[in-house]
Amino acid sequence: MKTLLLPALVSLACQALAQGVATEAQFTPVIVAGQSIRSGLPATLAGSTVGTSALQLRAQNLVNPEDALAYAPNTTLRKRYIGDRNALIAGRSFGTLQPSRGLVYLDGYLISNFLGRFDAPRWNMISPEALERVDMFFGPYSALFPGNSIGTTVAVTQRVPKRLEVSGRLTAFSQTLAPYGQRDRFGGGQASLHAGTRLDSGMWIVGDFNHQSSTSQPMQYHTVVANAAGVFPTVTGPATRVTGIVYDRDPKGLRRAAFGANAGAIEHAVQDTLNLRAGLDLTPTLVASGMASWWQVDAQARNETWLRDASGQAVWSGLVTDGANRFDIPLASFAPATRQETHQQLGATFKTRHGPGWNQSLVLSDYRILKDAARQASRPDPLASLGGAGTLTRRDGTGWNTAEVQASYTPVPGDWGDGRHALALGLHHNSYRLENRVNSMTAAEDWRGAEGTPSQFFGGRTEVMALYAQDVWDIAEDWKLTLGWRQERFKAFDGRQLGSGVTVNYDSRVLNGRSPKAALSWSPSDALLLKASLGRGVRFPNVEELYNGTVSATSQTLSDPTLKAETSDALELSAEQDWERQRLRLSLYWDDVRHAILRQSTPDAAVCKTTVTGAQTYTCVQNVERVKTQGVELVWSAEDLWVKGLHLSASAAYTFRSEVTANAKDPAMVGKWWLRVPRTRATLQASYRPDARWLYCVGWRHQGRAYADTYNLDIKPGVYGGVSRLNQLDVRGAYKFNRQIELALGINNLTGQQAYQSHPFPGRTAFVELRLER
Repeated sequence: MKTLLLPALVSLACQALAQGVATEAQFTPVIVAGQSIRSGLPATLAGSTVGTSALQLRAQNLVNPEDALAYAPNTTLRKRYIGDRNALIAGRSFGTLQPSRGLVYLDGYLISNFLGRFDAPRWNMISPEALERVDMFFGPYSALFPGNSIGTTVAVTQRVPKRLEVSGRLTAFSQTLAPYGQRDRFGGGQASLHAGTRLDSGMWIVGDFNHQSSTSQPMQYHTVVANAAGVFPTVTGPATRVTGIVYDRDPKGLRRAAFGANAGAIEHAVQDTLNLRAGLDLTPTLVASGMASWWQVDAQARNETWLRDASGQAVWSGLVTDGANRFDIPLASFAPATRQETHQQLGATFKTRHGPGWNQSLVLSDYRILKDAARQASRPDPLASLGGAGTLTRRDGTGWNTAEVQASYTPVPGDWGDGRHALALGLHHNSYRLENRVNSMTAAEDWRGAEGTPSQFFGGRTEVMALYAQDVWDIAEDWKLTLGWRQERFKAFDGRQLGSGVTVNYDSRVLNGRSPKAALSWSPSDALLLKASLGRGVRFPNVEELYNGTVSATSQTLSDPTLKAETSDALELSAEQDWERQRLRLSLYWDDVRHAILRQSTPDAAVCKTTVTGAQTYTCVQNVERVKTQGVELVWSAEDLWVKGLHLSASAAYTFRSEVTANAKDPAMVGKWWLRVPRTRATLQASYRPDARWLYCVGWRHQGRAYADTYNLDIKPGVYGGVSRLNQLDVRGAYKFNRQIELALGINNLTGQQAYQSHPFPGRTAFVELRLER
């Protein structure tokens, strides 16, 4: 009894802040001799898993850490360009408009940002040189994870040195893109350095530094859409005669005019990451480790107008005509922007290692935005280069604290319960804080450096307290039953908005979530594993979804402080078969989500149910009453199957159904396909190492068409603003001159296919990489 009470008392005594922090019971890897194709996650974990080792990652063009997910099964990584700070994850039943359904952990520390839509996982805190392996698992089937696991959970493991090791990498990249006939080239470079050592005392120390300079392709364009009759909005008054207007059709098939890359479309960013880690044995049974990471970026965003007047001069704003149609281009449409950010993450882990029996762990982390200053001009270049009016958006001080305490029991043969139970008990509490302040500068000020006058604000805080327990029970030979329960209490408070000179304070809210879990697995043979996993996940709304209400010269955002939590009831049936050199998994899955939280951007004010018109885009958040998804997933991998040195992996997924089945607030959505969930996804990778010097690799990524419109009216997905099909071929070759030096050449999107997920994906991109190792 004392053994059971001790971890509980420690839990109750811990005054910590947490949300779904990983612990020892979650990410203790299973080592399988000679089987690098297996996941590094515990075999007892309910649901399906997949893993990729550092050696396998060397077989692809990996520049940023999130590239490790490029070939992940049934996964979309919306990485728009190299150095993108908004590389979002989408999975089986959710698209990139629901990023809070993706969990990402770095060495057990949460790096998913649940503060806002445009805050993807903080990939920047990971050094590409330090990657040891990346593991994924799907669905809300484990009580150890919070409700955000209703989608996909990613566990990134960084390398811990066994001896002195030093490595570095220099990479250069360049892409070509020709949307709207505007052919251009964009590129950059990266340098990474990794150094680590293990002392005779057992203490280990690691330092990683990464520097990157990159320029994106255009991300968005200023467009004007005609009505169903093909008539553009009426514009009166004297207009400048111009050339350069390009006409096409938008995703709904409506006639559209495009004028150039706008809204900070082309970004040049310089980013630096410093990551320090260390670990040591405090006692023979108590281990401590810690990390400290800093990331900063200095970004300049410019635009490009295609319009030229009779004298050949660029035209950025005002009334224009090409002789057939007249348009009014607002001053702010082609206004440049800058952004400077500095982020910090601190973490510490304490855990016991008694071997079998009871062990305890405590994981603490703090993520803080030390500086975030986004400056936006109100006029286009060249006027903006002279200063003048603009806005400054600051999020300094925003961040979250995390901590979790857990006790886990590993069976000892002949011990309690005859060694048939593996237990995990835990407690966590979180605190998330968001402050988004907008200051306005007048024409007499300089948007590039002035602080301006406060004009808008939104922010607030959320907390989650959770208790959970899980038991993995060997009910009979070759049979395991997993039972779990997670009880969560969510609180939102200090919500506030300032707009149009009026401040609105929101009342505190409390929501409760109960998440039962159950899984049954059977191993009829050593090579075959059958699983049935059932679980509920409750994903609470984030601060931005509740309280955002910002308005700019071209956009309007509408939040909903009364949002309900989205609840997923999920079921998966899977079969895994191992042979001597290959592995196959087949999974059938069902996902039933009630009160799904959807955040979407649209040029149609009617979609967001607002009477305020005049903006180019409207963004709104709403609960969708019920969404159901069913699909099948196949994952296969092999090593040395036909030829020694040949590694193969493939995946294919087919979604039978992903649609809105009920929505009383907007019945027109019922029966429509869920946004950004494609019917098909597939990947194929092959790498061949004929000897110790040469490596040849090829990869293929496929994604079927998906919908970007709530009512599935986008009949032309393969254009800007749509969600198009993707079929891209990647190649790579590497040569080791000796044990220390390797040179690699690669090309992503070899055929130059143009694809879109609202924004354009990169064109054909070439890589040159020099790797040095000691």
